[in-house]
Amino acid sequence: MNKNQSPLVFDGHNDVLLKLYRKNDPAAHNCFICGDSGHLDLPRMLEAGFGGGMFAMFVPSDIDKEIRYEQMQKSSYDLPMPEEMPIHEALPAVLAMAAILHRIQKNSNGRAIICKTAGQIRQCFAESTLAMVMHMEGAEAIDDDFNTLEILYNAGLRSIGPVWSRSTRFGHGVPFRFPASPDTGPGLTDYGKALIKACNELKMAIDLSHLNEKGFWDVARLSDSPLIATHSNAHSISPHARNLTDAQLDAIKETNGMVGVNFATAFIRPDGQMRADTPLDLLIQHLDYLIDRVGIDNVGFGSDFDGAMIPQDIADVSGLPAMLQRMRQHGYDDETMVKLCNENWLNALQRTFGE
Repeated sequence: MNKNQSPLVFDGHNDVLLKLYRKNDPAAHNCFICGDSGHLDLPRMLEAGFGGGMFAMFVPSDIDKEIRYEQMQKSSYDLPMPEEMPIHEALPAVLAMAAILHRIQKNSNGRAIICKTAGQIRQCFAESTLAMVMHMEGAEAIDDDFNTLEILYNAGLRSIGPVWSRSTRFGHGVPFRFPASPDTGPGLTDYGKALIKACNELKMAIDLSHLNEKGFWDVARLSDSPLIATHSNAHSISPHARNLTDAQLDAIKETNGMVGVNFATAFIRPDGQMRADTPLDLLIQHLDYLIDRVGIDNVGFGSDFDGAMIPQDIADVSGLPAMLQRMRQHGYDDETMVKLCNENWLNALQRTFGE
């Protein structure tokens, strides 16, 4: 337990590497270590009991986040998605973000470690060291022969989503559309199916969070790993294209997989709006629903810190203790809190990585 008497949190998704990449300033990497703006930095993470998580490498498109948020405050919306990102544009950005993660490890004086096994994550948790798992959100930087996949794996990559919401040559993502089903187009391409096989051979986690429904079922049919959605919520509560249907949740349960509850308010609210004045009780409603549907051993967090608008009662990583306190007030006992905060994620990753 940390000083707040709550378990350390393992988080399924954050975008701090994208934040640092966009600053285009090596000094910003040290700012993360010493203290920074935004949702995450190392001092606040350690202070709040953020024990580790998936650090996403996402190649941005030229879309203004503020304009998207404005559109997502309407009663319905369907945001246009950018064109496919060519590999010659995606690869340099991914390599830059991978380098940022390694610089953080190098300059952290042992306070942050890139973890390649579940055992290493557990060791970091035991030593109150930040456990960083390299994740790729959208596989645009992966070449058709998977040479870059192997090189990035050796650099620490242990989790990959075939797509973000824009399409790739591997498959098709779900748009930011509300209200809508996640059944928005065709499934995996032949390259996408080969990617799933390659990831299985490397024992990498395959993230389903942005994949459309047909792609989800392709992965479910092809993969021999637990089905994992790092940052997704329940479609039955918030009928957003980004959320998971009951049938998808049932499939995750069947494979002893994992769902990380997303703090992004548009995927929490029944009205699908991206608004900071979203009560924590709505987030807990998703937790309850997912626990009932997927099982108490298969649910955790997938905050989307530094990548989305989150409830103002959390605001940034410093608000995690308030979230955990609200969960206790809701009635989650000590055993349940440990499962939701970290044990479920660590067990799911151990099942996936095989070590």
